[in-house]
Amino acid sequence: MRTKHIALILVAAAAAALGACKKDFLNTTPTSIITDEAVWGDSSLAEAYVTGRYIGVGGNNDGGKPGFGRAFEDAWMSSVTDESMVVWDNNTWFVQQGALTPDRTGWISDTWIRSYRSIREVNYALANIDKVPMSSSGKDRLKGELHFIRAYRYQDLIRNFGDVPLVGDRVYTLEDTNFDSLFIRKPVQKCIQYAVSELDNAAALMQNKSYPVGRGSYEAALALKARLLLYAASPLYTKNSNDPAKWTAAANAAQAVIALNKFSLYNNYKGLFTISGTSEDIFERVYSPTNEHTNLELVNGPNGYGGWGGNTPMQNLVDDYEMKDGTRFDWNNATQRKSPYENRDPRFYASILYNGAPYRARNVETFLPGGKDSKDGNGNWNTSPTGYYVRKFINESNPVENPNQTAYQPWKYLRYAEVLLNYAEAENEAVGPVGSVYKAVNDIRTRAGMPSLPTGLSQDSMRIRIRNERRIELAFEEHRYYDVRRWMIAGETEKVPIYGIRPTKQGDGTITYTVITALARNFDPAKNYWAPIPQSEINASGKKLRQNEGY
Repeated sequence: MRTKHIALILVAAAAAALGACKKDFLNTTPTSIITDEAVWGDSSLAEAYVTGRYIGVGGNNDGGKPGFGRAFEDAWMSSVTDESMVVWDNNTWFVQQGALTPDRTGWISDTWIRSYRSIREVNYALANIDKVPMSSSGKDRLKGELHFIRAYRYQDLIRNFGDVPLVGDRVYTLEDTNFDSLFIRKPVQKCIQYAVSELDNAAALMQNKSYPVGRGSYEAALALKARLLLYAASPLYTKNSNDPAKWTAAANAAQAVIALNKFSLYNNYKGLFTISGTSEDIFERVYSPTNEHTNLELVNGPNGYGGWGGNTPMQNLVDDYEMKDGTRFDWNNATQRKSPYENRDPRFYASILYNGAPYRARNVETFLPGGKDSKDGNGNWNTSPTGYYVRKFINESNPVENPNQTAYQPWKYLRYAEVLLNYAEAENEAVGPVGSVYKAVNDIRTRAGMPSLPTGLSQDSMRIRIRNERRIELAFEEHRYYDVRRWMIAGETEKVPIYGIRPTKQGDGTITYTVITALARNFDPAKNYWAPIPQSEINASGKKLRQNEGY
């Protein structure tokens, strides 16, 4: 669609650019519109346009809320994995059932529409940025951000759909008659190569330049490159053809970030997710009163506190938190079965609210009968179906009801712990469990208050430990959905029912715990490793756009 004007949210900037009103009211320029000429003729407006691309455009099925991924939308990405279950569905049920179709994609396949729309916006900016009256260094700084944003959008496309069309720098308009390049899906490895080249371009332009918190940077470009190369080496992307060279490339890319010596693990795992600009943050989304943010405390709080339940953790995840001594939790152990929440990995207490958890002014009560946070409590329509509530990301200084509108937790797109885990996984696959692999994982475990991994692990054993470490350390952070797919284990993890817990209060006041099935799930390995392209996009292409197999 041809761009004649650019609509911007920054009303104050618009008013300043438009100037005084005119007497000829029929020729008055709308105060919500800034012309192309005004944007590219003013360095402040050009920078505002580039900054706006981090927010970008909302999709058709996400309430119009913008940004990369899901972040803090009402239903998190974790609620279409084996991490959590959202109380009110929000287009998650048919994903859990492996029942996505091209006509029923929910917000999963909405990524296609919003990503290509954003890529066009970036291409449009790159085509015009040289017109801006600013120094060459200033233009390079903005160009670097645009290349970074374009790479991030392609990452979102690639990890959801696999093979995707590569548009290049083309800005399509209504005058164009040949759209074929929009319909030709390139092999996934070529797509990753393109995104990596975009990140290399971004890094070259952004090096030795400073950017505010919440925007891309040289370091963010290197970290995203490491993630993409890890994906490129993974079984789903290589069709199970193991290539040590790809793992080595991924390890080297992650090592390049480590070698910067610019980041370190923040000393408070729980506090990390409620503040921005920590020693661990590489790229994050910073929210403000003009940047819409879900009220996390209200949406995800226990019903007895006036909360809506929200994204409720599964027993499946809870069972994978180790004991404090580094051993596995075991329901067959009588002591552990009697007191399942004692002596667990400290990250469990920072991430999960369970029966008896000290929270705000009292302990959480999910027990029956009579528990304040069970179906016997107030607002029982919000009761957790799994017996757990989320604690990670929650700022407990904010009220649950009538939440504080001045407190906005940031969403961490890229953080240093992920880089360490990316390195550990890639290096272990390339050469085995060498000392640097142990160090990367043990640094994370030490920060969490967990013992180091046992020495003498085989490559297979280390792989299992690294995968579980990712599951725990990165819980609810939009990694699990893609991890189990790229490892090609989703046929196992996603077919397991959603398990929960039923705490029962006995006559003597003691609590017994029974694992329950909250919902059956399904996964079809023949098609569900990739999401379907929306049927509307297939139809718009005149059926030239190839659908993913199985749909």
